[in-house]
Amino acid sequence: MCPPVRIRCSIRSDNSPLYTARYSAITFGALTVHWPIGCFNRPWTAWSFDDALAQIKAAGYETVGLLTRTNDEPFIGADATPAYLARLKQRLARSGLKANMGALRTRHDIPLDESIKETRKQIEHAGTLALTYLLTFGVDKPEEYAHYYKVMSDAAAYAQERRIKLVMKPHGGSSGAADEILTVMKAVRHPNFKIWYDAGNIIYYTGKDPIEELKPVAQHVTGFCAKDCGAVKGDVMIQFGTGKVDFAGVFRTLNAAGFDGPIMVECCKVGATAEETMANARANRTFIEHVLARL
Repeated sequence: MCPPVRIRCSIRSDNSPLYTARYSAITFGALTVHWPIGCFNRPWTAWSFDDALAQIKAAGYETVGLLTRTNDEPFIGADATPAYLARLKQRLARSGLKANMGALRTRHDIPLDESIKETRKQIEHAGTLALTYLLTFGVDKPEEYAHYYKVMSDAAAYAQERRIKLVMKPHGGSSGAADEILTVMKAVRHPNFKIWYDAGNIIYYTGKDPIEELKPVAQHVTGFCAKDCGAVKGDVMIQFGTGKVDFAGVFRTLNAAGFDGPIMVECCKVGATAEETMANARANRTFIEHVLARL
């Protein structure tokens, strides 16, 4: 008879290069896995990015993802200047946060060579900021699918040369759910093209069961974008546990596939102030930690 599974949850910080994020440590028998928990800037786009950095830090995170650009903050965009990138790198260093991801914005209604050129420029910008991941979203229009596949195939190789990992999240259209995701992976055909799963987006865009849609792709998942959602096209700027995402079920499925993070909190209820939003982002982090502790 097998001994009972012993689960322990603790939080630790480590200043070594491999452990710069906040971690939930869970022991399954003799095996301990570390899932870093970071936060995207999305909830603070009504305030400055410097405010966002301060509030993410105050909410107890150590890792930030550069997800949502604004008029003032192109992040790794093709229009970002060298001077802007140098300042951004300094601001990130001063914040005490480690940026791990940049969102890749690609166009697929322009000639292929132009799209590849723009995409490569963004990859170079990610390298300037020493980012680990580049996040793509797929495309909505079927007539652009083939173009997207070709751009991503080139991007995966170009990013790999710079030790940057290219990942795609479910976002409707070509990345809507499991079947579409597997089609993209087959078309791109590159080992440096993986998935950052988004259970909330599975509900938002398709209404399908996030756990069932995860199972066929779980082996390809290297990150998790955390958001909740209650219905197709429902609000996603909400507190975890108020929608229909079964976080425990999703995490169990990921763990069985060998997932080791990161988890990035994308959404929370946006408050009247940056500080209120921070409190909600902290609560969503705590929610995840509690779910992991009860697995």
